[in-house]
Amino acid sequence: MPTGLPGANPLRLEYPQSLAIYDDYAAAQKAVDFLSDNKFPVEHLMIVGTDLKRVERITGRLTTSRVALGGLLSGLWLGLFVGLIFSFFVNDSILAMIVSTMLLGALFGVVWALLGYALTRGQRDFSSVTQVVATRYEVLVEHKVAGQARELLAQLPGALPNPFS
Repeated sequence: MPTGLPGANPLRLEYPQSLAIYDDYAAAQKAVDFLSDNKFPVEHLMIVGTDLKRVERITGRLTTSRVALGGLLSGLWLGLFVGLIFSFFVNDSILAMIVSTMLLGALFGVVWALLGYALTRGQRDFSSVTQVVATRYEVLVEHKVAGQARELLAQLPGALPNPFS
């Protein structure tokens, strides 16, 4: 919401009030989209994810060979990238240079990955993917248009506008 004021924070509302609370982002987005479709000035709304939690999904067991393979592959990519960059600045034996940077990158990747794995001393023998997610999504509205938003949102089946805000 561009306010035209220098230093104004676009992630702030003037005297925000709770309009509705949802268990998933899709439901909150649907409510805002419904209000937008009904010509409500949506620049007075904000979706806020609350009750954050960190979720870690274990993707597999780490072994020395898996760590080495991962280091080899990432080193190859790094070597290819460096070789392609260097190829812009030389005129002869470009293929040999790219292959040599890939080999050096692979060697570097294996050594670096194994060194990092050895330093953990078996304290983390698994791979994982981590994400921070919200457990609730609250739609906030500026006080000056809160009544209009509640009236409109009441027309959306299952919207559950918060009448006590």
